[in-house]
Amino acid sequence: MTVDEMFDKLLRSFQVYYNVKREDVAAPFAAEAEFHTHDEQFFLVKSAVLAEAESREYIYFAKEKFLDSALLLHLDEAAWVSGMERVRPHKDHRNTDVSLFIVAEKISDEAFKMIPKLRHYKSYHLGLQGWSHYRLVAVEQSSGRAVYNRVGRSYKKLIRNII
Repeated sequence: MTVDEMFDKLLRSFQVYYNVKREDVAAPFAAEAEFHTHDEQFFLVKSAVLAEAESREYIYFAKEKFLDSALLLHLDEAAWVSGMERVRPHKDHRNTDVSLFIVAEKISDEAFKMIPKLRHYKSYHLGLQGWSHYRLVAVEQSSGRAVYNRVGRSYKKLIRNII
């Protein structure tokens, strides 16, 4: 399977629940996806709202020939900053998560070692207005290896189905 085929298969797996955008995507990304949900709990009638919770997730996809540590840090910073620009904390905000998926033909050994250590986290008003986690997944097409940061391990099953 080529890098393009692997990348397309990854995007198709997200199209069921996410709004995937391939055009007009900010550089250095090849695609991005958004997920929004808003939950309400009410008592007897809808006007008597007890609680509300809003969750969002922004996923950035990059397709590279060779991923080295410098490019990895650039993509990491660009995804986190772009995701944080979209956060609007308020009393009903639960979480806004940011994820980065990188599909590369080859990944340097140094970049492989760095990926599990890359992490970002932010809480808003001591967690009362929510938080943000960062997930990172990189897949090497030539060997079929995948590497994740701690929070990104939740995507292991998805990646196994793609590789």
